Amino acid sequence: MKSLFDVSGKIAVVSGGSSGIGAMMARGLVENGAKVYITARKEERLLAMAQELSAYGECIAIPGDLSNVEGIEAFVAAIEEREEKVDILINNAGANWSAPIENFPEKGWDKVMDINIKAIFFATQKFLPLLKASGNPDDPARVINIASINGIRNSGMPTYAYSASKSGVIHLTEHLATDLASYDINVNAIAPGFFPSNMTKQIVENDGMTKMAISQIPRGRMGAPEDIAGTALYLSSRASSWLVGQTIALDGGMISRP
Repeated sequence: MKSLFDVSGKIAVVSGGSSGIGAMMARGLVENGAKVYITARKEERLLAMAQELSAYGECIAIPGDLSNVEGIEAFVAAIEEREEKVDILINNAGANWSAPIENFPEKGWDKVMDINIKAIFFATQKFLPLLKASGNPDDPARVINIASINGIRNSGMPTYAYSASKSGVIHLTEHLATDLASYDINVNAIAPGFFPSNMTKQIVENDGMTKMAISQIPRGRMGAPEDIAGTALYLSSRASSWLVGQTIALDGGMISRP
C-alpha cells in the first residue's frame, strides 16, 4: 500500500510542459522520481523550464510543434532515439481563442482544434508502440488528456472552439480508453477549473475578476500546483490501474454547484 502512488523510474512525456498546469504536472512527476520529457513550441521558455525542473530530478526539453502530424512524428522520433518505452503520456498542450460569434475567425477555430483535439489523437496514435512496450496487466501505460470544465458547461465567454474542443477531449478519452485497454494502456482525463496559467492570466492579474471567479468556487480558492500534480500522480501510478475512460473534474466544486 505504501507504494501505490510511486512513479519512480517511470518515463513520462508532457506536452505543453513549459508553463501553467503542464509545468505543474511535470514538476510533480520529476520530484517523485520520474524521468520527464517536456515539449512546447517556444524553445527559450521550454529550455528555461527544463533547467528549473532539473533541480528536482531529471527533466529533458525537446521543442516541438504538435499542431500538425509532421511535428508530432518528429517529436515522437526524437523520443524513440532516447527511449524504448513511454510509461506516461500527458496530452496537455492547449490553445484558446475568444471572439464574438459574429466575427469568430476560421483561423482561430482551426488553431484551437488542431492543438486541443487533433494533437491528442495523433500524439496518442504515434506514441502507441512506445506505450505498448510499457504496459502490462498489473501496471498499464497511461495516457492523461487535459480537458476543461468548460467542455462540460457553458463558460459564459465567446470561446466557442475551446469549449467544443474540450468537450471533444472528454468523449475522445472515453473512446480511446475502451479501444486501448486491451493493450494495457489506460486512458483518462482531467478537466481543470480555475488554475493560474497563461490562459487565465487576464483574470489572475485583475483583483476584481479573480474575486468574481473565486466566488463561483465552493472551495473558495483557485487551484494550486499540488492539486493538479497530485491528480496526475494518481492517474500515473498503481493507485489508478483499474480506472479507465474517466474524466476527473478538478474544479473545487464548480461543476457540482447548484
